[in-house]
Amino acid sequence: MTPQNAVDAHHHIWDLSVRDQDWITGPALAPIRRNFGLDDLAPEARAVDVTATVLVQTVCVPEETPEFLAAAHGSDLVAGVVGWTDLTAPGIADTLAALRELPGGDRLVGIRHQVQGEPDPRWLLRPDVLRGLAAVADAGLVYDLVVLPEQLPAAAEAAESLPQLTFVLDHLGKPPIAAGALDPWAGHIKALAARPNTVCKLSGMVTEADWDSWTANGLRPYADTVLDAFGPGRLMFGSDWPVCRLAGTYGEVFDAARVVTDGLSEDERDEVFGTTARRVYGL
Repeated sequence: MTPQNAVDAHHHIWDLSVRDQDWITGPALAPIRRNFGLDDLAPEARAVDVTATVLVQTVCVPEETPEFLAAAHGSDLVAGVVGWTDLTAPGIADTLAALRELPGGDRLVGIRHQVQGEPDPRWLLRPDVLRGLAAVADAGLVYDLVVLPEQLPAAAEAAESLPQLTFVLDHLGKPPIAAGALDPWAGHIKALAARPNTVCKLSGMVTEADWDSWTANGLRPYADTVLDAFGPGRLMFGSDWPVCRLAGTYGEVFDAARVVTDGLSEDERDEVFGTTARRVYGL
């Protein structure tokens, strides 16, 4: 059964004439080194009955979040924005309050930082970072985690230290799908999921798999791991468009998520494809 009025809890946009995306380098990423806007996304999303989305930050610069809020303000598709701000800045509370006053500020639902690019695997546990995360919680926002498997233990400790903050794990914590390995990633996932204030996105799997030969059934062990750990009530679908285009179309990614959740009841599938995201992000 196809989910109705689904939510895509994770996608991006960018305009290279406004700002370079310096992570899009080399021939492998060349297919996505062009502009992607909401007008490109809308027909692909609506073709699979996605009626609301969450727009997620791409670069760690303060100018991007107001731009995304403005884009959401003018959109009937984007229901929430996960932006960026410097977690370590002393004035983070004031910054978050100021973002809320901007056009589209009512659609700010979370904050994210590219923790995967931090060389310190325990960056999330720095005192200044924890203070910033507490401010995110005080502002009524959630925190999206984009981390590598070796950073998951620190994420679990941060979640335990800040029970008032909901942590949303992006892309299953980037498991080594192409290598076919489950451990130690699966053990780290179980430890993170043991914290009740954690949620996981069923997103980013196709680009962690072999881009040319992945199959939905090949993704299933990783989807099963997070389903078993978090349960459908703490799992949400995300396309990771347009990054997903490196390995598959929007429709193919959506269909793969349907396949790996085919053992769920209709109500459980509704949670993964909408209810969880609406509740967690307050859409």
